[in-house]
Amino acid sequence: MSRVLFTIAFAMAVLVSYSLHEAGHMLSAKRFGMRVKRFFVGYGPTVFSWRRGGTEYGVKALPVGGFCKIAGMVPDDPVEPADRHLAMWRFPLWKRTVVMASGAMTQFLLAIVALWFAAAFVGVPNLAYPQTPAQFNAQPAAIVVGQCVTPEAARACAAGDPVSPARKAGLRDGDVLTSVNGVAIGSYGEMVRVVRQSLPGPAKIAFTRDGRPGTVVADLSAVQRAPLDDPAGAAGTVAALGVDLQVSAPREVTYGPVAAFGATVTYSGWLAGQTVEAAKRIPAKVPALWRSITGDERDPETPISVVGASLIGGEAASLGLWSTVLMIFIGLNVFMGFFNLLPLLPLDGGHIAIWWFERARSWLAARRGRPDPGRVDYYKLMPVTYAAIIIGAVFTLLTVTADVVNPITIQ
Repeated sequence: MSRVLFTIAFAMAVLVSYSLHEAGHMLSAKRFGMRVKRFFVGYGPTVFSWRRGGTEYGVKALPVGGFCKIAGMVPDDPVEPADRHLAMWRFPLWKRTVVMASGAMTQFLLAIVALWFAAAFVGVPNLAYPQTPAQFNAQPAAIVVGQCVTPEAARACAAGDPVSPARKAGLRDGDVLTSVNGVAIGSYGEMVRVVRQSLPGPAKIAFTRDGRPGTVVADLSAVQRAPLDDPAGAAGTVAALGVDLQVSAPREVTYGPVAAFGATVTYSGWLAGQTVEAAKRIPAKVPALWRSITGDERDPETPISVVGASLIGGEAASLGLWSTVLMIFIGLNVFMGFFNLLPLLPLDGGHIAIWWFERARSWLAARRGRPDPGRVDYYKLMPVTYAAIIIGAVFTLLTVTADVVNPITIQ
């Protein structure tokens, strides 16, 4: 199957997950006896529809989400006389909260099931594998011997680049360096620091190979590199051995069907933390997102839209990276679930927040012997609602444009 078809398939899987989000609202509302007027997949002109049990079901022309219309979500909603006793606002607060939260809960459940499947059979990221520069530098100084050293910058080897000093000296992949010119090494980060502080030229390298100690003399190359504590700083002349870090831990692990249940709990907490951290970084990444549209290289840490997620998911599937495909799908569902619970209209969390605010305000009024202030006037919240809609629309347009003009790729 081509990359294009995989991309379309991934986009359809996202559409299904969002339709299940709306189905969560519908099924819980029907379970409590509320009147569900319409349930549609997509937006725009209606392709086809049918009625059953007082609900119109259908598919619309634009496959970009879906919606579930419940009668009386707010007191000002027009409700037919026959449905007034089934209007949502008449039901107890806890039932309304369950209905409104059930969309996000459905996506969380979908993510958990997919996460169990990935942990049991496909593979999930190994949490013991280093993720940050500090974690990489803390690893033992096990090496992968490079083919060359690049004199002026870190890049792929090119014709004319000097052969790696480590290769010329006889070091091999998996050797663990223990000292350079008598200076002890406890980690990969220490090895890089000690090598850079050495003078270009002959250096005595001590190592262990298969548990046995050994030494070689390597002719360290003179290269231009930025300071370790300032990667964006001016380059200076330092020594280089021509090696990279070899991480012993696998990037992905599987647990089997039974142990995957425990792993799913662990990874659910990890994913929640990752989602929160990613959300915190969004405001700071917006300028980089804009610059990627105007010609700069795309920062892989910038936000992506559903379009970008589908492109990456399709690319990963075409490369056979099924664990990556599943983790993108899982992460997208977790993010959409959290996003929909934000206490902002018109999101689900906005309705829930208003309802609980009304309850708290009524409770305080009763405690003070004052009249019940009644329900919140939604019309007074329209400026804030419109502002949230505009900001969301602009951000969506920005991410979609960046994903089309300058998409993030795996390769």
